[in-house]
Amino acid sequence: MTGQPVPDLIRRILSENPHKSLSDPSLTPAGVTLLLYPKDGLHCVLLQKRSQLVEHHKGEISFPGGMKDATDVDLQYTALREAHEEMGILPEHIEVLGQVDDVSTISNFVVSTFVGTIPYPYEFTTSDVEVAEVLEVPLNNLMDRANRRDEVRLVNGKLNYAPVFAHQGHIIFGATAKILDQFLALLENAPHKEAPWLKHQLPR
Repeated sequence: MTGQPVPDLIRRILSENPHKSLSDPSLTPAGVTLLLYPKDGLHCVLLQKRSQLVEHHKGEISFPGGMKDATDVDLQYTALREAHEEMGILPEHIEVLGQVDDVSTISNFVVSTFVGTIPYPYEFTTSDVEVAEVLEVPLNNLMDRANRRDEVRLVNGKLNYAPVFAHQGHIIFGATAKILDQFLALLENAPHKEAPWLKHQLPR
């Protein structure tokens, strides 16, 4: 290992793979945060199970985030604001490292994802209205091919391949799984073989 901090490695990986924005006036802009941090010797991704009280995607696994408000200065502001409202994470505690490509959802949103890190341990204060459960998912679990499959569906007459992840009885699918799949591909294909999250990967 080179000793380079993980946030610096991820910032470099993201900077070498500039994100692609998706411009479609028919879609509603939304912003989410993909937060990565060390816990118990592993690097974890923060996810949440949405409550049955939210308007969209009830009971699904998602990143902290939501729809852009008219008063939000940009989508990064949206993502950090939502992380605060849903998980109690102060915006100034999030170090933004970069972005991955925008994705669209079946509910007609276009999602911009901001990758960041937070200090650990962190005391999450969840919204009772929006969050039913907090999930801290180790990267090596997501990279384990035993926890992933690809679903094939016919969408508008075309075959659509969609990744699905499993974690402790939870199923991660839809836009969240697409974003995770994109992020993991960047980590796995990066020329930084000394990166600490790679040591737990299964061989191809």
